[in-house]
Amino acid sequence: QLQLVESGGGSVQAGGSLRLSCAASGYIYSRYFCMAWFRQAPGKERERVAAIGSDGSERYADSAKGRFTISIDVAKNTMYLQMNSLKPEDTAMYYCAMVLSSSSNTCYSQSRWYNYWGQGSQVTVSS
Repeated sequence: QLQLVESGGGSVQAGGSLRLSCAASGYIYSRYFCMAWFRQAPGKERERVAAIGSDGSERYADSAKGRFTISIDVAKNTMYLQMNSLKPEDTAMYYCAMVLSSSSNTCYSQSRWYNYWGQGSQVTVSS
């Protein structure tokens, strides 16, 4: 059973930085994968912030472009989300997620496509 464990959340001032980590254990082999970060603020729909495919391709929400960077350290079985120039609008619960595929390297944007999830970590940005 694959498990994703998150860490690195916290509270920062606007303009500050945080790095979220998502450590994977119980790896299950698949030809393709997509790992992603989602966030959900109170009263809002869960949205994908960033994603990275097995080919190294990256996707970012418009609100995150130029400020957030997604990466994977294979040796540590860990995915990261580096968040710079944080804004109060970034305040949300952040979740890492993963989907495996035998036929496609496509990273889907909707949360329903992801079947492995981290427990969530709170990010709070104060003005």
